[in-house]
Amino acid sequence: MDGSPRRMTAQSPDDPVAGPVPQDEGRQQDTGTSSLFDDLATLIEDGRTYADAEIAYQKTRAAYIGQQAKVLFIAGGIAALLVVLAIVALVLGALLALTPLVGAIGATAIVFVVLLVTAFALIRIAQAKAKAMMRAFGNNAEDEEADGGEWE
Repeated sequence: MDGSPRRMTAQSPDDPVAGPVPQDEGRQQDTGTSSLFDDLATLIEDGRTYADAEIAYQKTRAAYIGQQAKVLFIAGGIAALLVVLAIVALVLGALLALTPLVGAIGATAIVFVVLLVTAFALIRIAQAKAKAMMRAFGNNAEDEEADGGEWE
Protein backbone atom coordinates (compact mmCIF):
# COMPACT_ATOMS: atom_id res chain seq x y z
CA MET A 1 0.00 0.00 0.00
CA ASP A 2 1.28 3.43 -0.84
CA GLY A 3 -0.18 5.31 2.15
CA SER A 4 -2.76 7.19 0.10
CA PRO A 5 -6.38 6.89 1.18
CA ARG A 6 -8.03 3.79 -0.19
CA ARG A 7 -10.72 4.24 -2.68
CA MET A 8 -14.01 2.67 -1.59
CA THR A 9 -15.00 -0.14 -3.88
CA ALA A 10 -17.47 -2.98 -3.68
CA GLN A 11 -16.22 -5.55 -1.21
CA SER A 12 -15.68 -9.11 -2.23
CA PRO A 13 -16.68 -11.80 0.27
CA ASP A 14 -13.26 -13.46 -0.27
CA ASP A 15 -11.24 -10.28 0.41
CA PRO A 16 -9.49 -10.77 3.81
CA VAL A 17 -8.53 -7.09 4.08
CA ALA A 18 -12.03 -5.76 3.55
CA GLY A 19 -13.60 -7.99 6.21
CA PRO A 20 -16.99 -9.64 6.08
CA VAL A 21 -19.72 -8.22 3.86
CA PRO A 22 -22.51 -6.85 6.08
CA GLN A 23 -25.85 -8.59 5.57
CA ASP A 24 -29.18 -6.80 5.47
CA GLU A 25 -31.10 -7.22 8.70
CA GLY A 26 -33.64 -10.07 8.50
CA ARG A 27 -32.35 -11.26 5.14
CA GLN A 28 -31.10 -14.81 4.67
CA GLN A 29 -27.89 -15.71 2.91
CA ASP A 30 -28.37 -17.70 -0.26
CA THR A 31 -26.88 -20.80 1.28
CA GLY A 32 -30.21 -22.66 1.56
CA THR A 33 -29.84 -23.03 5.34
CA SER A 34 -32.81 -21.02 6.60
CA SER A 35 -34.20 -22.22 9.88
CA LEU A 36 -37.70 -23.51 10.48
CA PHE A 37 -38.46 -20.48 12.63
CA ASP A 38 -37.45 -18.13 9.83
CA ASP A 39 -39.68 -20.04 7.40
CA LEU A 40 -42.59 -19.88 9.83
CA ALA A 41 -42.05 -16.16 10.38
CA THR A 42 -42.04 -15.62 6.61
CA LEU A 43 -45.19 -17.73 6.26
CA ILE A 44 -46.97 -15.75 8.98
CA GLU A 45 -45.91 -12.46 7.40
CA ASP A 46 -47.15 -13.63 3.99
CA GLY A 47 -50.43 -14.74 5.57
CA ARG A 48 -50.91 -11.34 7.19
CA THR A 49 -50.15 -9.61 3.91
CA TYR A 50 -52.67 -11.79 2.11
CA ALA A 51 -55.30 -11.20 4.82
CA ASP A 52 -54.77 -7.43 4.66
CA ALA A 53 -55.10 -7.48 0.87
CA GLU A 54 -58.24 -9.62 1.06
CA ILE A 55 -59.83 -7.32 3.65
CA ALA A 56 -59.06 -4.28 1.50
CA TYR A 57 -60.56 -6.03 -1.55
CA GLN A 58 -63.74 -7.00 0.32
CA LYS A 59 -64.14 -3.45 1.69
CA THR A 60 -63.84 -2.04 -1.82
CA ARG A 61 -66.28 -4.61 -3.12
CA ALA A 62 -68.81 -3.87 -0.35
CA ALA A 63 -68.56 -0.13 -1.02
CA TYR A 64 -69.20 -0.69 -4.73
CA ILE A 65 -72.19 -2.94 -4.01
CA GLY A 66 -73.55 -0.38 -1.56
CA GLN A 67 -73.37 2.39 -4.14
CA GLN A 68 -75.04 0.23 -6.78
CA ALA A 69 -77.75 -0.95 -4.37
CA LYS A 70 -78.58 2.65 -3.47
CA VAL A 71 -79.16 3.51 -7.12
CA LEU A 72 -81.12 0.29 -7.64
CA PHE A 73 -83.48 0.97 -4.72
CA ILE A 74 -84.06 4.58 -5.71
CA ALA A 75 -84.80 3.68 -9.33
CA GLY A 76 -86.95 0.70 -8.29
CA GLY A 77 -88.91 2.79 -5.80
CA ILE A 78 -89.62 5.49 -8.35
CA ALA A 79 -90.64 2.85 -10.90
CA ALA A 80 -93.04 1.22 -8.40
CA LEU A 81 -94.55 4.61 -7.58
CA LEU A 82 -95.07 5.33 -11.28
CA VAL A 83 -96.77 1.94 -11.76
CA VAL A 84 -99.18 2.72 -8.91
CA LEU A 85 -99.91 6.14 -10.39
CA ALA A 86 -100.52 4.54 -13.80
CA ILE A 87 -103.01 2.09 -12.28
CA VAL A 88 -104.82 4.94 -10.50
CA ALA A 89 -104.96 6.86 -13.79
CA LEU A 90 -106.36 3.76 -15.53
CA VAL A 91 -109.07 3.35 -12.90
CA LEU A 92 -110.02 7.03 -13.04
CA GLY A 93 -110.01 6.94 -16.84
CA ALA A 94 -112.28 3.89 -16.82
CA LEU A 95 -114.66 5.64 -14.41
CA LEU A 96 -114.74 8.76 -16.55
CA ALA A 97 -115.24 6.77 -19.76
CA LEU A 98 -118.03 4.59 -18.35
CA THR A 99 -119.93 7.36 -16.54
CA PRO A 100 -121.75 8.72 -19.66
CA LEU A 101 -122.73 5.16 -20.68
CA VAL A 102 -124.01 3.67 -17.39
CA GLY A 103 -123.97 6.58 -14.93
CA ALA A 104 -121.62 7.28 -12.04
CA ILE A 105 -122.88 4.46 -9.79
CA GLY A 106 -122.80 1.91 -12.63
CA ALA A 107 -119.27 2.93 -13.67
CA THR A 108 -118.09 2.66 -10.08
CA ALA A 109 -119.68 -0.78 -9.72
CA ILE A 110 -118.14 -2.07 -12.96
CA VAL A 111 -114.63 -0.83 -12.07
CA PHE A 112 -115.01 -2.21 -8.51
CA VAL A 113 -116.07 -5.67 -9.74
CA VAL A 114 -113.27 -5.82 -12.35
CA LEU A 115 -110.66 -4.86 -9.72
CA LEU A 116 -112.10 -7.39 -7.22
CA VAL A 117 -112.08 -10.25 -9.77
CA THR A 118 -108.52 -9.37 -10.80
CA ALA A 119 -107.38 -9.32 -7.17
CA PHE A 120 -109.08 -12.68 -6.50
CA ALA A 121 -107.37 -14.24 -9.55
CA LEU A 122 -103.97 -12.94 -8.42
CA ILE A 123 -104.54 -14.32 -4.89
CA ARG A 124 -105.36 -17.77 -6.32
CA ILE A 125 -102.20 -17.69 -8.46
CA ALA A 126 -100.13 -16.73 -5.38
CA GLN A 127 -101.71 -19.57 -3.36
CA ALA A 128 -100.92 -22.09 -6.11
CA LYS A 129 -97.31 -20.91 -6.29
CA ALA A 130 -96.94 -21.05 -2.49
CA LYS A 131 -98.35 -24.60 -2.46
CA ALA A 132 -95.95 -25.68 -5.21
CA MET A 133 -93.06 -24.11 -3.33
CA MET A 134 -94.00 -25.94 -0.13
CA ARG A 135 -94.14 -29.22 -2.06
CA ALA A 136 -90.71 -28.49 -3.55
CA PHE A 137 -89.28 -28.25 -0.03
CA GLY A 138 -90.57 -31.76 0.64
CA ASN A 139 -93.43 -31.55 3.11
CA ASN A 140 -94.15 -35.02 4.40
CA ALA A 141 -97.58 -36.38 5.43
CA GLU A 142 -97.19 -35.24 9.06
CA ASP A 143 -96.56 -31.64 8.01
CA GLU A 144 -99.61 -31.63 5.74
CA GLU A 145 -101.85 -32.96 8.55
CA ALA A 146 -100.49 -30.38 11.01
CA ASP A 147 -101.11 -27.74 8.37
CA GLY A 148 -104.83 -28.12 8.58
CA GLY A 149 -104.89 -27.70 4.81
CA GLU A 150 -104.63 -23.93 4.97
CA TRP A 151 -103.23 -23.75 1.40
CA GLU A 152 -106.12 -25.59 -0.12
